[in-house]
Amino acid sequence: MGNMSHGYEDNNQQTDVGATIRSGREILFQAFNWESHKHDWWRNLARKVPDIAKSGFTSMWLPPATNSFSPEGYLPQNLYSLNSAYGSEHLLKILLQKMKQYKVRAMADIVINHRIGTTQGHGGMYNRYDGIPMAWGEHAVTSCTGGLGNKSTGDNFNGVPNIDHSQQFVRKDLIGWMQWLRNVGFQDFRFDFARGYSPKYVKEYIEDAKPLFSVGEYWDSCNYSGSALDYNQDSHRQRIINWIDGTGQLSAAFDFTTKGILQEAVKGQFWRLHDPKGKPPGVMGWWPSRAVTFLDNHDTGSTQAHWPFPSNHIMEGYTYILTHPGIPSVFYDHFYDWGNSIHDQIVKLMDIRRNQDIDSRSPVTILEAQPNLYSAMIGEKVCMKIGDGSWCPSGKEWTLATCGHRYAVWQK
Repeated sequence: MGNMSHGYEDNNQQTDVGATIRSGREILFQAFNWESHKHDWWRNLARKVPDIAKSGFTSMWLPPATNSFSPEGYLPQNLYSLNSAYGSEHLLKILLQKMKQYKVRAMADIVINHRIGTTQGHGGMYNRYDGIPMAWGEHAVTSCTGGLGNKSTGDNFNGVPNIDHSQQFVRKDLIGWMQWLRNVGFQDFRFDFARGYSPKYVKEYIEDAKPLFSVGEYWDSCNYSGSALDYNQDSHRQRIINWIDGTGQLSAAFDFTTKGILQEAVKGQFWRLHDPKGKPPGVMGWWPSRAVTFLDNHDTGSTQAHWPFPSNHIMEGYTYILTHPGIPSVFYDHFYDWGNSIHDQIVKLMDIRRNQDIDSRSPVTILEAQPNLYSAMIGEKVCMKIGDGSWCPSGKEWTLATCGHRYAVWQK
């Protein structure tokens, strides 16, 4: 892999898939929303790379860069074509080169649970891939979604042919494609719809394609009683943790548990942010070095708004995830579409995180978790509060580092 050295701090990182997770100092940026394909996206992002780098983001999650049946990129067909609704292969490579220059890693959105066929095969279904690279037949498609392959090793993504990862020829081709993406200039991977196939295959893909950092989208519903979110989400976070374990601990996962709890907590239910053992209640509380925390993404927020974070509370949300352990991720819309003030408040929180050396494993002491107030100490040198309730740390050694509507952070 020596030919792929990107001049980062540690060239061993090129082949050491665990180094990034071990260092625990990532801040991710989701660099798109559901409408981005309409806006000459690769060119738009190239203009923003200097600001993204200066703000302190280590990796930019880009939308699916390959040819897709749908403009958003999540119905792939020819995986080797890098001409998409987001822009041409040429414009993508200009963006990747600029990111390399500014030392921001590029995260590829790996959509390999399903693939749209080119021709009809068994049963009259479009379950063959004639005429394009990776020209698979019906045996590459699971039997549960109209193919002649084996039964799926996960949940079905309905309405389209799901890829049978149990086939050795399929895995060999996908690994070859992921290695090609690494050579194109993507260092990190985000695995879409990770519920759809066994995590043991993700382990194999990471081992063989050697991304520097990986995160999986293992998204299922939190525990509700009617429309009310249950206090205890241990079974929900356990399912995400089981998936991470299944990848041989090589991949992180999006902390959907924390998102679900936090967006209820900010509505005056901050008691939720304290599990029965006094720890944070999401994946972050159990396995912070593998928990990618976030407020919204292109599915939960944006114009899809399947499960949105309350818009008048996002700075409380970012104060929580950017001061706490885990691997925080910031959403494009909040950073660039909600005004300069929000952008600058987020950057200030990122500065505090970096300057006080908060990492994915920093210890948390929860000090208050009342209906209208949450406060915590992270490590020895940072305190924070969110909510309407008034609170400040005792002792002259604490100084206010930043504050805003319903949030404040102190440092020593």
